Amino acid sequence: MKTNQQKSFFLIVLHIFLAIGALGGGGALILDPTGELSQLPLSLLDGSPFSNYLLPGIILVLVLGVMPLLIALGLYRKSDWLLAEKLNIFHEKHWSWTFSLYIGFALIIWITVQVFIIQTLSMLHFIYILYGLVIQAVTLLPSVQEKYEK
Repeated sequence: MKTNQQKSFFLIVLHIFLAIGALGGGGALILDPTGELSQLPLSLLDGSPFSNYLLPGIILVLVLGVMPLLIALGLYRKSDWLLAEKLNIFHEKHWSWTFSLYIGFALIIWITVQVFIIQTLSMLHFIYILYGLVIQAVTLLPSVQEKYEK
């Protein structure tokens, strides 16, 4: 039983660290949409639908910043959230477990789209894709699944 708690605690920590990074990075893009604060030239957005980093910053803060914090809280407290429950495709699991999978996919999609838009691939992209896969792998561990069964 202790390993179930340790694995679910690790999952919660993964979401918190993702949120901290996204809130910091996205917040910097919102504060300075020119990208200078983040040392990102606007030329990276050439050919994208964005003229500056404001909208990507807002998306980053909300999707990969705020949501992982809400998920971490849900994983910890197993609190009810009607809207999240309606979007839960795994009805036998707590919404926070399902949303943990969603965030793993969201991170992988975010990085993939980013690479496509900026036409550059770095080690950081690989690390974040791996991070998304680790979130999903830990979420799918049988002991973690068992902990979040209804």
